[in-house]
Amino acid sequence: MSFKYTFRYLTFCILFSLTACAQLVEKPLMSFSENLTAAVLDQNDPELVREGAPTFLLLMDGLIRQSPENPALRGAAAQLYSLYNAAFIEDSERSKKLANSGFAHGSQAYCMLAKIQNCDLNKIDFEDFEKSVLKSNIKDIDALSALSTSWLIWIRSNADDWSAIAQLPKAELALNRIVQLDGDYGQGTAKMYLGIVNSLRPPALGGKPELAKKYFEEAISISNGKNLAVKVEYANSYARTLYERELHDQLLNEVLEAETNAVGFTMSNTMAKEEAKRLLASADDYF
Repeated sequence: MSFKYTFRYLTFCILFSLTACAQLVEKPLMSFSENLTAAVLDQNDPELVREGAPTFLLLMDGLIRQSPENPALRGAAAQLYSLYNAAFIEDSERSKKLANSGFAHGSQAYCMLAKIQNCDLNKIDFEDFEKSVLKSNIKDIDALSALSTSWLIWIRSNADDWSAIAQLPKAELALNRIVQLDGDYGQGTAKMYLGIVNSLRPPALGGKPELAKKYFEEAISISNGKNLAVKVEYANSYARTLYERELHDQLLNEVLEAETNAVGFTMSNTMAKEEAKRLLASADDYF
């Protein structure tokens, strides 16, 4: 499974974290962010979101210029940049630029709360980063989410650079800490990403498919099966990696048969169904 091409349709789940981040921002902006997030999550036209997202990105950057030391704003910007990049950007050079912006905001959000002075997390020793992460508590969980998701998208955008791939264990560490603090965080978002991360390599190369399967199934349960993107990624990342055709087709057909409209999931479900059709159409050639 190529790391470069995963995290595409699942990234609309990033918006669940934006709702949490909004709780930390001033009240007028909080209300605006919450309403905007809800509108996007329940939108069934991805093209409309694609066209409107850049305006909100510029707005977020403007707000950060006014309040550069606000970790909640930084975290929300990191999530939005990552969402837009992973869901809509095909050009590799542009993807890298957006990923750099998202990861910069995500890093700053975390470093402010963790009181890390030199916030170059790609260069920090794993042991030092681990000590910092293990000190985090529930109040830091949104910053951990912003950091881990923006880091994963940054790694994906730089998948042609082995030094970028080498940062994956740090992002996974942050995700594991989120699950330790709140296993249901983001309606299972962290567990979805952990399912993907543990599916990236086949067992012979150190992958952990059984752990990945556990995370995917728990994520499905947490959303009561309403988040169809989880099943798509389960099929794409896990079933294809292990060449389990029956599970692959079962998951994708369940997606196509399921209700698209669901509060908080309509946008991701719309895109998930499109991807499910594509994966089923290519299944004979893949398997």
